[in-house]
Amino acid sequence: MNDRENKIDEPDQNNRNKKSTKTMPRRDLLKSMATLPVLGVFGAAFHQKRRLVHRKKNAIIGELGFDEAPTVLTSETLDGKGDVIRLGLIGAGGRGMHLIRSAGFADPEWTARAKMAAQEDRMNTWLKDYLNQPDLNVRLTAVCDVFDVRAEKAAAASVNPLSPVKNIDDFSEAKRHRHYRDLLNDRNVDAVIIATPDHWHAQMAMDAARAGKHVYLEKCMTRTEEEALALTRVIKETGITFQLGHQNRQLETYNRAHDIFRKGLLGPVTLVAITTNRNTPDGAWVYPIHPMGNPGTIDWDLFQGPAPNRVPFSRERFFRWRCWYDYGTGLSGDLLSHEYDCVNQVLHVGIPASVTASGGIYFFKDGRDVPDVFQATLEYPDRNLTVLYSATLANSEYRGAVFMGHDATMRVGGTLTVKADSHSTRYEKKIRNGLIDPSLPLFSFRPGSKGLDAVTSATEQYFSSRGLLYTYRDGKRVDSTHLHVKEWIDCIRSGGTPGCGIDRGFEEAITCHMATRAYLEKRSVAWDPVRRRIV
Repeated sequence: MNDRENKIDEPDQNNRNKKSTKTMPRRDLLKSMATLPVLGVFGAAFHQKRRLVHRKKNAIIGELGFDEAPTVLTSETLDGKGDVIRLGLIGAGGRGMHLIRSAGFADPEWTARAKMAAQEDRMNTWLKDYLNQPDLNVRLTAVCDVFDVRAEKAAAASVNPLSPVKNIDDFSEAKRHRHYRDLLNDRNVDAVIIATPDHWHAQMAMDAARAGKHVYLEKCMTRTEEEALALTRVIKETGITFQLGHQNRQLETYNRAHDIFRKGLLGPVTLVAITTNRNTPDGAWVYPIHPMGNPGTIDWDLFQGPAPNRVPFSRERFFRWRCWYDYGTGLSGDLLSHEYDCVNQVLHVGIPASVTASGGIYFFKDGRDVPDVFQATLEYPDRNLTVLYSATLANSEYRGAVFMGHDATMRVGGTLTVKADSHSTRYEKKIRNGLIDPSLPLFSFRPGSKGLDAVTSATEQYFSSRGLLYTYRDGKRVDSTHLHVKEWIDCIRSGGTPGCGIDRGFEEAITCHMATRAYLEKRSVAWDPVRRRIV
C-alpha cells in the first residue's frame, strides 16, 4: 500500500472539533473501515466478480449448445506394444534427424546441445520433453544419405544412450547404405522414413511400397501432378501403411476447430484466409553450407537423380535445394501445403475446382527460381467458399489462419479463438441482451487447458492470442512430430489408417501443384475430377 492508504485511519485534524450528525461521522466511518483488512475488502469484490464472470461463461457456453467437455486429448494407442518395428531413414538432413528423434533416436551432438541449453536456462525443456517420450519399441537399423557427414550422424543416433528407448545399449549401430535401393533390399528394415528433397519423394516411396516397406513421407508428397497419381495408385495397390508428414494434424487446436465448425457455431463459412510470414535466412531456405560439403563427401549424381535439369556440382543447390523448382515445390508445396492441410482438416474441402496464383522474387535476389512472395486463390463453388493464401519471406508479422462465417470468425494456430460477428443472425438476441460482446472472443481454447473458456475480459483476450510450441497428450507437453510418427507406428501394428494417409496426401499434392502451375503458367487452372488431371 502507498502512504495515503497507510494513513486511512488517522483523524481529520481540520474537522476534529466538528459536532456529530445523525449519520455516522466521517471519523467513525473511517475508523470502522480500518477494522477491515484492506485486502479483504478488495478480495471480497474480486471473488464476487469472479463468480459473476464464471456464471457468464457457463451461460455463453451452455446457450451455444457446446458442452464444456474435457479437451485434453489422450494417447489411446498401442504405446510400443507388439513386435519390434525396424526403421530405415532415407535423407538425414534437418527434418530427417527431427523425425528419427521423434522415434527415440537423437544424435549425440543434439543431446549435448540440448543438455547445455537446459543447464543455462531452466525454462528450456527440449531434452526433458524428448526423454519423456514413450518408448515406441522401434529400432533404427539402417540409414541412407548422399552426404557422408549426415549419414554418420544418423547412424550414431541409433545407439546414443541418452534416449527414451529402453535397452538401447544392447543395440547395434544402424547400417549405412550408399544407395536407397540397397536400404530397401535390407531384410532388417520394416518401414522407412523418407525426408529427401521433393524430387525424390515419389520414386523412393513407390519403390519402398513395392518392397513391402511401410512409408512415412515428408511433404510435399510429390514434385509433380503425374507423380501424385502414380504414387497414390501404388500405395493403394500394395496396402502398406502410409503417413504424410503434416504433424499439425496432431494439434489440439485443429481438432477442436473441426468440432466447432461441425456444430455450426460459425454459420456458413464463405472465406478462409491462410498465411505464411517469415523474415530470416533460414525461413527463406538460405541454410548454412556445411564446411565439409564437397564433391568428395557428397554424391552429386545420386542427389540430382530424377531432377529435370542436371547441372554441375553446386553446394548452394545441395544445401539450399528448396530455392529451385528442379528439386522442390517452392512456397506452394513447402508452406502452403501445411496451411491447406489445416483447412482440409477443419472443413474437409478436398481439391479446389480452380486455382489462380501470383507473386515473384521480390527480396532474395540470390539466383533462386521459386518466388519469395506468393498468393493463391482456391475456389470451391460447390461449397460457396474461397480460400486465400498469402505469403512473404521478408516480413515476420504473424497473421495465422482465419475462418470467416456469417455468425462468427475463428482464428486457429497455437491457440484458438471464436468471435461473434456483430451482424450475426444466430447470436443476434444474445448480443442485444448483453450476454455476448462482439468486441471480445466468444470463447477460446488453449492447448492443455481444462476446457473451452468464454472470454470476458481484455486480459483473457491477450493470453488467448498467444500460441504454444507444443501440443498436449494426457495433460503433458509433447512434440507434435513425435505424435505424428507415433500414430504411423501404431497404425502399422494395428492395421489402422493414419490421419494423413494417401487420400489426404493426394488432395494436398494436387492442390499445391495447381497453385504452382497457375503461378508458372500465369493463368487460372482447374481440376477435372473425371479425367483426374489439372487442366
